[in-house]
Parts: sequence; C-alpha cells; structure tokens
Amino acid sequence: MVTVCDERVELVGEVAPGESWAAAAARIAAPLGAAPVAEDLSGDTLAFVVDPDQRIDLRAMARGDLPLLGRWLAAAHVRRWWHTGGEPTPDRVAATYGPRIDGITPTRMWVVEVNGRSIGFVQDYRIRDHPAFALLTPDPDAIGLDYAIGEPEWAGRGLGARILWTWMVGAARRFLDAEEFFAAPDHRNAASLRILDKVGFTRGTWFDEPTRAGSVATVVGCRLDVRRVLGGAHRAEPGPAPGGP
Repeated sequence: MVTVCDERVELVGEVAPGESWAAAAARIAAPLGAAPVAEDLSGDTLAFVVDPDQRIDLRAMARGDLPLLGRWLAAAHVRRWWHTGGEPTPDRVAATYGPRIDGITPTRMWVVEVNGRSIGFVQDYRIRDHPAFALLTPDPDAIGLDYAIGEPEWAGRGLGARILWTWMVGAARRFLDAEEFFAAPDHRNAASLRILDKVGFTRGTWFDEPTRAGSVATVVGCRLDVRRVLGGAHRAEPGPAPGGP
C-alpha cells in the first residue's frame, strides 16, 4: 500500500505491476498538485508526504562554500562520523574538497538548501572510480553517496529522508545507467542508518573501512534498487536534477 499525506488529506493506493514506488506515489498524489517525497518506505506501507511550504534543493557546491563546509565539518555532530583525517582547517578543507568542486576528481559536491537556506551537503561518485570501494559492492557501477546536515539546529528535525529523496531523484537523472545507489554509514550511526531505511535502502554486509586518519571504521553497506524505487530516470518526480537546467 502507498499513502500520500499533506496537512489536510491522506490519499491511498497501490503500486501497479511493473510500477516504481516513485511513479505510484506521483500518480496517487496527482490531485494534490505537488510532487511527493519519501517519508518512510521501510514498512509494508510506503509513506510519502506533500509539503508545499518546504522546498529542498541541491545546488552544486562552489569554492565560496568552502568556509561553510569547514564549519560544518568541525561541528561535533558531524565530526563524530565524518572521518576527515585531522582538523578541518581551511587549508585542509580546500585541499580535500577543492578538486571535487573544480571537477578535477570524480566526486561531486552538493549543498543542501531548505527554503533557500544552506544547511548541509551531499557528495556522490561512481564506485568504480574508487578502487578501494569497488570491492565492497557487487556493482562497481553503483553510485556512492555521503551526506550530513551541517547546521546543528537543523539536525534531528526529520529532514534526512526528504533530503536524500531529493538527491536520489536528481541522481537517477544524472546517472541514467545506474541500477544501484550505495551508502556505508558507521554501524553505530543509528540515525543515518534509519534515514537510509526510510528512503528504500536495504542493509547488507558489515565491513571495515580505512579512514584518512589511519584508523578503521566498521560500516554497514546499504544498497538501493534504483529501478524498483525510482523507476526509469524520466519516471521519477518532476523537477530539475541538481545542477541541471
């Protein structure tokens, strides 16, 4: 069963044979006149929500965002899980993330905006472009992602699933051949794992991942079946992909 709620009504329907979850939600939500986003896809009922008062966008990160990124990486709630290999000094942040922003490396950086305010970031990459990661998933063509809500006052407000859904819809259009998305949070990061559950990821193998600091983090490989959840790239929610026209 699929439910789509706004502040007034709840619409209910079913996923048709061969239909993706996103396509079913969009069809059911059509009377509401707005695109639904995932609220919780981890149970027997696939719950979506429509909130016209909340707009979530991802824009390409620019060099001018580096001081903001550095502040986010230094925040205690981010630093606990984000292994940067040392203090996120301006020079270290620029050296690590500047080439990604400039397009020199395969990893791309996105700033998350909620109603125009920058609150966090997502980075994504093709798994095969990182040989050390390619051994961790059966699909080296999968798209890997990492994410964080950087502003402390915006963490814990139920935005995580909506942010990842926005990224997913855009990524399905940018990576037209991708059949799988892949994320690997620390096994102790219950909040991050729960967010992935809520947008349709499935938890898989636990493995040890070396960090830049020289330690080892035990992480949980989480995989998302793009076709099942989002369908073909052009069947996902309407709206431009991040960085697109």
